[in-house]
Amino acid sequence: MSADEQITLLPALDEPYEITETQIKNYQEKGHVLLRGVASASEVAAYEPIISQCVQRLNKQNKPLEERDTYGKAFIQIGNLWEKSEAVAKFSLARRFAKIAADLMGVDGVRMYHDQALFKEPYGGHTPWHQDQIYWPLDTDKTITLWMPLVPISEEVGSMTFASGSHSQGYINRMVISDESHKTLAQYIDGKGFEQWTYGAMAPGDATFHSGWTVHSAPGNPTDHMRKVMT
Repeated sequence: MSADEQITLLPALDEPYEITETQIKNYQEKGHVLLRGVASASEVAAYEPIISQCVQRLNKQNKPLEERDTYGKAFIQIGNLWEKSEAVAKFSLARRFAKIAADLMGVDGVRMYHDQALFKEPYGGHTPWHQDQIYWPLDTDKTITLWMPLVPISEEVGSMTFASGSHSQGYINRMVISDESHKTLAQYIDGKGFEQWTYGAMAPGDATFHSGWTVHSAPGNPTDHMRKVMT
């Protein structure tokens, strides 16, 4: 079977996923929302090995965890996989995902700035507080991140933690993911009284969506299993 034939056989991910007005309102007020079963177990099972092989091929991180800084301990990070694999592009550019993003933001359509695989290694470190949009040269508040596990995520690993309502502040500061951003933004969250919210365990194909300005973090991985996430 040719590569083109294999790609054709992958799930199309075109069928719509219906979201409610309540979910849209929650996203717009809190800056984040959890949607269960955005992709089915069988759909994720078809794409997970392809994404994992792509990460393995492109990963250049070879230092042991204990020799890395906080950012390096947080995850293996591979960006723009869609440019390197037509099969991954079929996943990342899925019409279903784009329609959800557009509906949550209340816009007619979206374009993808980039995709990323974020694989948190066994016993990997936490991801410090940060805003995604400080990395994006986009003059709009209509930005959103989809965060989808490709493997089961247990309660002890959990989803990301969000500072609910923090997106309403827009740009806060230019701090990249670091010990400094974690400390400074934690003080900011406390000072503003933002509720910290996590969704706990997630199944493959569940997804969180959060605004580009929503301050968020993620706990470390205390398990011996790789936390495989595609964004």
